[in-house]
Amino acid sequence: MLALDARSELVAFSLALAHFAREVRVGEEKRVLLVLDGAGYHTGKGVEIPEGVEFELQPAYSPELQPAEHLWPLTDEGIANRLFTDLREMEEALAKRCIALAEQPQLIRSATLFHWWPQTA
Repeated sequence: MLALDARSELVAFSLALAHFAREVRVGEEKRVLLVLDGAGYHTGKGVEIPEGVEFELQPAYSPELQPAEHLWPLTDEGIANRLFTDLREMEEALAKRCIALAEQPQLIRSATLFHWWPQTA
């Protein structure tokens, strides 16, 4: 994985926002509220926020508001306490673990579906 410096993270996030805004066609007529954690590249002064996109930041240290945070222990299980000869080998192990998790929706639900989380049809 390529590590980015702070400026590159801001640029990458700004590009992702611009792409998102185009895809969902936000602007003067359509507005979108994005709920984000407080990562520096979400809140940095260099972030270019497209017209029609607004941010709401989650409170600090609130993983219960972001169920995906509870997936890390499940994905780490496939690579923890192992020695890999190179990055490719680690990526393959992680990919296998993700495929195995995709076949276990109940396990994922048990880690991420909180009783208060909105249910969909």
